[in-house]
Amino acid sequence: MKYLIFCFGFLSVFLFIYGIYISIYQERFAVTRRMQEIASSLRRKPQLNDELSKPFVERVFRPLLLKMSAHIGKLTPARKKVSLHKKLVMAGNPGNLTPNEFVVIQYGCAIGFPAVVFLMALPLGWSPGTILVFMILACIAGIILPDYYLKMCAGRRREEVQDNLPDVLDLLTVSVEAGLGFDAALVKVVEKTKGVVSQEFNRVLQEIKMGKPRRDALRDLGNRSGVDDMVAFVGSIIQADQLGVSIGNVLRLQSEQMRQKRRQRAEEKAMKAPIKMLIPLILFIFPTIFIVVLGPAAIQIMDIF
Repeated sequence: MKYLIFCFGFLSVFLFIYGIYISIYQERFAVTRRMQEIASSLRRKPQLNDELSKPFVERVFRPLLLKMSAHIGKLTPARKKVSLHKKLVMAGNPGNLTPNEFVVIQYGCAIGFPAVVFLMALPLGWSPGTILVFMILACIAGIILPDYYLKMCAGRRREEVQDNLPDVLDLLTVSVEAGLGFDAALVKVVEKTKGVVSQEFNRVLQEIKMGKPRRDALRDLGNRSGVDDMVAFVGSIIQADQLGVSIGNVLRLQSEQMRQKRRQRAEEKAMKAPIKMLIPLILFIFPTIFIVVLGPAAIQIMDIF
């Protein structure tokens, strides 16, 4: 009984003192809470501004794409993921897409294109058979077009690498012969040039800084580019590094050979130009010439007869 009276008395005194403390410092607590709310709102505002400054696709479609890729990625075979990853790397990784996200886009096109065809065909009054045929064609197009887009991007990058690599190697050769090391020369090339080659060299430098051996970084560069000239350049640099050969001489020989190959490719395209011009000449230009030249004669002959 005494123990309960003691506890009750202690609790009463504690609550009395706590009530006095709250009544005295109530305004200070309210100000402190308000300051915390303002500080938290100020911290959220830059994050909200950064989020709203992103494009609409990044804010809306990207999270949806991530969620769907997490589920579809479990159903995609590992071999297909590896193949898609290689294609995306050679295409320059457009949109920073992962293989799973690309599969989601491909499936979305395969489903969305037929749906669009169906919605467009209803007001036109097409027959069910015609609608079915066009929906099948749209589905096939939805599957093929994303792969074709990757091939087109990869081909564009290969052409840019082939065209710009000799000029970049000239700058690299001058930098090495001026006394810079190979890595320092790569830094100078990245600073002075732009384009795919500069981006790839910058990636090589970043991988080397992260601890990756230079041989492996250069070898991965050749595999990513898919260009024979780049593969030959990387192989010669690795071999020169292993054998202790002067890198400046190797770079000069490589730049001369690549410039000669670029000239040969230009001559090859020039030789193909007349053959490619035959089709528009025969289909569009020759008929108009015949109409202009023979038209008046044909009209006179018709008048005579």
